[in-house]
Parts: sequence; C-alpha cells; structure tokens
Amino acid sequence: DVVVSHRYVADHVAGAAMENRGFVVNWDERTQEMTVWAGTQAPLPLRSAIASRMGLVENQVRVITPYIGGGFGPKVMTSQADDVLLPWISMKLNRPIKWIEDRRENFLATTSERDQVHHCEMALKKDGTILGFKDIFYHNTGAYDPYGMTVPLNTQTHTVSNYRVPNFYTEIRMVFTNEMVVTPVRGAGRSEGVFVMERMMDLAARELKMDPVEIRLKNLLKKEEFPLNTGVIGQDFVVGVLDSGDYKNNLEKCIQMIDYEKFRNEIQPKARKEGKHLGIGVVTFTEGTAVGPYEGARVTVGNNGKVSVATGYSTQGQGHFTVFAQIVAEQLNVKVEDVRVITGDTGHFHWGAGTFASRGATIAGSAIHSAAVLVREKIFATAAKLLDVPEDQVELCEGSVCVKGHPEKSVSLGDLAGKANPMRGAVEADVKPGLEATAYYAPPHGATGSGACAMIVDVDPETCKVNIERFVLVHDCGTVINPLLLEGQIQGGVSMGIGNAFYEKMVYDENGQLMTASFMDYLMPQATDMPKRMEIGHNVHPSPLNTLGLKGVGEAGALPPPPAFCQAVEDALYEYDLDLTESNLNPSLLYKFKNEATKR
Repeated sequence: DVVVSHRYVADHVAGAAMENRGFVVNWDERTQEMTVWAGTQAPLPLRSAIASRMGLVENQVRVITPYIGGGFGPKVMTSQADDVLLPWISMKLNRPIKWIEDRRENFLATTSERDQVHHCEMALKKDGTILGFKDIFYHNTGAYDPYGMTVPLNTQTHTVSNYRVPNFYTEIRMVFTNEMVVTPVRGAGRSEGVFVMERMMDLAARELKMDPVEIRLKNLLKKEEFPLNTGVIGQDFVVGVLDSGDYKNNLEKCIQMIDYEKFRNEIQPKARKEGKHLGIGVVTFTEGTAVGPYEGARVTVGNNGKVSVATGYSTQGQGHFTVFAQIVAEQLNVKVEDVRVITGDTGHFHWGAGTFASRGATIAGSAIHSAAVLVREKIFATAAKLLDVPEDQVELCEGSVCVKGHPEKSVSLGDLAGKANPMRGAVEADVKPGLEATAYYAPPHGATGSGACAMIVDVDPETCKVNIERFVLVHDCGTVINPLLLEGQIQGGVSMGIGNAFYEKMVYDENGQLMTASFMDYLMPQATDMPKRMEIGHNVHPSPLNTLGLKGVGEAGALPPPPAFCQAVEDALYEYDLDLTESNLNPSLLYKFKNEATKR
C-alpha cells in the first residue's frame, strides 16, 4: 500500500460579468409603492429583503429584472449595502435614484470566489485502488460571511463524489480576513473540490507508475451503484445522494473522442522527436445541481389562443425563454412562438428563490411543466363538456382541441379560454375560471450531473505560451431539451474554466489592498485564447428526481479545465520535474514554476 500527500491552492477570481451591478429605484409617495429595476439573480428574495428593511409589505415593492449581461453568482446576494441604501434614499428624497457600478468598484466591492488551501492525503493499494482520502482545508470567507458555508460545503461534496472512496475525512477551517466577501461564482466550490481530487489522482498515478486514465477507470463509481448516499453534507445541508449516471462511460467516450491511444502512441512521440511540446490532460468530474428550496410558475391560455408563462426566475442569457416555451409548447401542442415567457418580475409572479446552482430547467422548468400539465387537464375537461364527448375522446391539435377520429369537431384554444371564463351564468362548484394553473416544484435533493474532459496543449518551453489545440468534454445532464442552448452553456463554462486555469487571479498585497482592480491588471481570456477545436459529447441518463429527467448544466464546463490544464502542461513539459499545485496559473506564474523545476 502507498500514501501520497500534497498541498494545493485555489486562488481568488472575480465573476467579471459584462454588465456590472446596478439599481434604479422609484418610491411613489402617493401610492406608497416602490419599483426597483435591479440587475439581480434573485428578484423575489430581493423584494422580500427590501420590504422588510423599509418597513413595507411585499405587495408594496415590485422588483423588475430586465435582461442582464451575466450573473455568475455575485448578483444573487441580497445583503449588500446598496440593496438597502438605494431604496432608503429614494424614500427619503421621494424621487428616483439610479446607481450603476463601475468596473473598479465591481472588483473592489462585489463578492468574488475561490481562495482555499488544501492539505490532502490519499491511501491506495499498489494496484491503484483508493482506500481513503483526507482533506483539511482553509477557506477564506473574507471580512464577513453572509452566505454561510455554501462554498466550502460544495467543495467537500465534490472532492470525492465521482470515485469510490471507502474512507473519507474532511475538515473545513473558515478564515476571516480583511478582503472582500467570498460567495459563489460559477463553480461555487465545486471547482476547488474537483481540482484537488484530480490532482491527487495524478500524483497517485505518478507514484504508482500508472497511466492517469487507467487509475481513474479503476476507481470511478459504477452505474449499478446509483442512487448512492455519499454520507457528505452538501450546500443544502442534507446528505448528498448521487442519483444516476455512468461515470465510467463518460471517461471512455471522452478518450475515444480525443483518440487518446493514438495521441500517446503516435502523435506525441512524433512531436517530441520534432522538438514540439504537446501534452494531454484527462480528468473527470461531477456537478451537483438543482438544489431547493423550490420554484413556481403560472401557465395561462389567453382568449387569442396564445399562452403566457410567468415565473419569478430571472435570466442572464442562459436561454430560459426558449427552453421554458418549449416545455409548455410540447404539453399544449402549440407553436413555440405562441408562448410568451415572463421572468424576473415580482409583479407577475410572487414566490420563488432565484437563479443559481444550475437549477433553471430542472427546478423552474419542472414547475412550468407541472403547471402546463394541469392546464392541459383543464383544457380536456372543458372541451369534452363543450363537444359533448368523454374526456378520453378529445386530443390537442395545433392550437385547438378536436375529437379523436373527427378533426372537424373541434374548438380553438382561444374560444375554449373564453368559455372557461364566462361573463354570464355560474361557474361550476370546485372549478376555477380560466385556462390557468399555478404549480411549484421542490426537489428532495439535488440532481448530479457528471462528465469527463480531455485537452491537448502545445507549450513553448522558452516563453511558457500555451495553445489549447483540442478540447473534448463529455457530459451527462439528463434529458436534453435544446441541444444548441446546451452546447452554448457548456462552451461558456469552458471559457470561464480556462480563464480560471491560466489567466485570472485577484491579487491582494499583505495589507489586503487589491492590486488587480481593472482589466489592465486582471487578465481575462479572449476569443483567440479558446481551444482551436472544441468537441462536446453527451451521455443521457435521465434523473429520477423530476418528471422531465433533467439535471443542471450551467457550471459543468467551468469545473474540469484547471486540473486538465495542469496535467496537460506537466505532460507537455516532460523534460522538467514540474509540479503544478495552483488551480489559478497565469503565464508569468507558469514561467516561474518552470524555471524553478529541475530538468530531468
């Protein structure tokens, strides 16, 4: 048996959304109502927070969230000073107030993430089987902690969640510093856990002289083991359960897509003979998604036959409008363009949690699906009475309801909506007027996505310039509603993951003064820094936790790039005894590590 140990660091990064935080607040003294236009990911919690702090009731406050240029986590917060001060100022002055954050203030005063130090030990048999894993880590929570333990709990649940680890010890030590508050940023603690475990797997593979892929295949959980109680408490303070998936097949499909054997046996040896430094990195990951508490939605068929959907969920470019419309259109057999989706306006829907933790399609989508099913049932009941046939003899045609086998006997959805809301006569007992229904969905626990990632890099050993030649990611997000939007989510996550791996780092001096408070100093990847060739594959294993079989995908692409990047760069610079222990490298830091390494 063998024991390997190491220290790893995950440093500070910013959310760095295109659009910074902003508010426009108007208090109307005459109506005693407040309207807030806010760049927030959580309009309903923000409404409740403002109401309670201003001494108002919720229906006196309306929060409207327009299209937002990115969220990534920092815009979930409802406990920042601006949330209270701006409404208070508007009430005191009885006039509209506008505040838009500039980029420097965004770096200095908006929450950021990462910043952990891990001390890890792993025990294995000589054949590579994991016996146990120990991780004691320090988490910098900043000057105060309004978000609780979300980030470090996410870290501990993702450290070993994709591997079979019979003995696991984890210890979180939260540290307060005079730096900005640390809250979730895309990845939200998952990235750190994935990085630590995957780098320890690389360390174990080197110690045992095993191929990095071989040791992973040996220890990945099997699909027959699901659902699996992990025994580790997650961000929702319940013990984690891995609901479904085929982790081994994720990895097998990934190495097949990147042609791992050909690279190892043909391409890489040939490149090395030619003086090129090509390297490959292969890692696996899980993505805990779709936690509670709940989301709700209302679906209504109008007198014109078109459908409206209202939810408190807000959107920042994920494609919610299209996906939500698709869910309703499928249930009611109408055109997608005939479904109008309203999000992020507390005047239209009154209860919900917000946009975070990759839960849009899974939680809000499930609520929308349930509401659409209820409306469909109401359509059938109303149409059957109108057409004088049993309910099982009617079906939805496009935009109408017809009798099975007799399409000429039909009624349009618009006419049916009018009949369901009579202006004369009595509505039957226990029948609600209108073709409308409201539903809520609360998951028993989160749904777990999974995947594998491989990247091939070309490194210049003199300058440490790194080009990503190929990038392959195989992911299981359960049922796929819209393949194009899914691919966009993964590509966006990958770009952020690559930024975290080799570009971005918030640097503080010894006094806690931020040294990277502008894009002059904070390095961000550009389109030209993305992989020359990116391929995305899917494994579909529907989640049993919701009727649509969905799992989240919003953070999947951001998780594997840092450990895959480190592994690939070490492989490319094979002439050096390079040991990359930081998840946030940058060109100058890699250059420093390379020059300090011993040449083999």
